[in-house]
Amino acid sequence: QVQLVESGGGLVQAGGSLRLSCAASRKISSITIMGWYRQAPGKQRELVAIITSDGSTTYADSVTGRFTISGDNAKNTVYLEMNSLKPEDTAVYYCNAQMIIIRATYDYWGQGTQVTVSS
Repeated sequence: QVQLVESGGGLVQAGGSLRLSCAASRKISSITIMGWYRQAPGKQRELVAIITSDGSTTYADSVTGRFTISGDNAKNTVYLEMNSLKPEDTAVYYCNAQMIIIRATYDYWGQGTQVTVSS
């Protein structure tokens, strides 16, 4: 099992930056995929960025070039650096850990952190 605790959300003006952190209860190198998702009011939860245990990253088109996902194995923490923020980035951001063991997939979620971007 994995517990995830997010932090770093807040209110920022358009064009500003924020860094989200997700602290995991186990070594992130042992987690198959870690990622950030977001959910805006009235919308479905969507993928923002993921990082695999070997360091490969994938981004949603809407954040490519502005957001960066990274991991710190020593701190068991995954970060989402968000730059050039836009009002449409406003959402609750959730950290996700996905463990694939043999043929079973286990999903874990954090409690979410609010990001609000004002115009």
